[in-house]
Amino acid sequence: MVRPAAKSKPTAVVEKKVTVAKTNGRKATAVKVEVEKTAAPKRKAASAVSEEDDFDNDTPAESEEETEEPAAKKRKTAVKKEPADDGMPLAARTAVASLPRAMYIGAHVSGAGGVQNSITNAAQIGANAFAVFLKSQRKWTSPPLAADAKSQFLALSKQHSYDAARFVLPHGSYLVNLAQADKTKADQAYGNFIDDLQRCEALGIGLYNFHPGSTGGGTMAAACGRIAAQLNRSHKATKSVVTLIENMCGSGNIVGSRFEELRDIIAAVDDKSRVGVCIDTCHAFAAGYDLRSPGAFAATMAEFDAVVGMQYLRAFHLNDSKAPLGSHRDLHANIGTGFLGLRAFHNIMNHEPFQNLPMVLETPIDEKGPDGKSVENKQIWADEIKLLEGLIGQDAETEEFQGQQVELHARGADERKKIQDQVDKKVEKDAKKGTRGGAKKKSKTKDHECDHGDDSE
Repeated sequence: MVRPAAKSKPTAVVEKKVTVAKTNGRKATAVKVEVEKTAAPKRKAASAVSEEDDFDNDTPAESEEETEEPAAKKRKTAVKKEPADDGMPLAARTAVASLPRAMYIGAHVSGAGGVQNSITNAAQIGANAFAVFLKSQRKWTSPPLAADAKSQFLALSKQHSYDAARFVLPHGSYLVNLAQADKTKADQAYGNFIDDLQRCEALGIGLYNFHPGSTGGGTMAAACGRIAAQLNRSHKATKSVVTLIENMCGSGNIVGSRFEELRDIIAAVDDKSRVGVCIDTCHAFAAGYDLRSPGAFAATMAEFDAVVGMQYLRAFHLNDSKAPLGSHRDLHANIGTGFLGLRAFHNIMNHEPFQNLPMVLETPIDEKGPDGKSVENKQIWADEIKLLEGLIGQDAETEEFQGQQVELHARGADERKKIQDQVDKKVEKDAKKGTRGGAKKKSKTKDHECDHGDDSE
């Protein structure tokens, strides 16, 4: 967890001229970036827990090991070092109007120190959209949204020209299971969920992404019905925020890996204007939906449209996959380095119906420092945003694209081989046992989001 300083400091605004490099033969138009770090307010007492203190700094790329119920014992986590942050922009923020298509690309940034800091963290990496946890995703209860955090978020959104109603995509808590059958636990999940929706509306945020949950061993149909009922309840208690169901990778009892499950939830939601889907590319690929070639991409999108309806697609999580197609393993890889490959993202960036949707990176940014400890390198996100923007309107048959594709593919070769070997060994082991993928074992023991194996992010 990153904690604010005990004493508040004046806001420092840093302006930096950024040299704009040519991207795939086009000169990107940059907007002026003012990156400021807002000091957290002074705490009233040492024992008091402020709203700013309640954040931890995980992102889905860093830790997506989720369970239906919180662990009984406190989970020990490695302390992650962050490099000294001088507040300087890591990349120029591209004016979307200068792109061949209106693609709003960003990343899941930290809200440590207060949700208002997500704005400057997004601006620092040149993001035109972003995701953030509105509170700790590892706790059932959190302090209420602080008044100054709200006012600063609104002011900074306006200052940095972020349309929070359209291009900010908060991520729901890992603890929440809207499919929970037990009433006490279902009410607990709803309480956490509705608190986030109320924070969205206070901050002027129009979209909210969540993982649908687990059947708990019951039928998929009943689970989808319970999720829809909780959404109906939450929609009646709020005014405008649109709840986006994230597709999942297809492990154990988890809901949402098949388009049909997303369809069934939406079908039971009363107000169709308040529900939609966020497609995670890694999850889709792990669940067996191919996006790699133009033909495969077109077929998958046609299936989504036929089953769910393209009108419900409201956002993307852009992640490559360390695991192969249909592996049911949620292992995010950097763009172009995984089994999806750069062509899959070229397909997405050049699909006209995807314009004006928030597209959020959840790719790994951890690197080992000189002392062997994990350090976040946000330059990775800044570079990936520019990489994706450079794909818009680019001819995939050019030597430039082919060279990029080969270089990135080679960069991820060792990791892909490692995971492919794990998948192959499991298939061989299951074949010998005659378990057809270990379904019997999974039905008893697997109740978490996806199978992370030994390579959990």
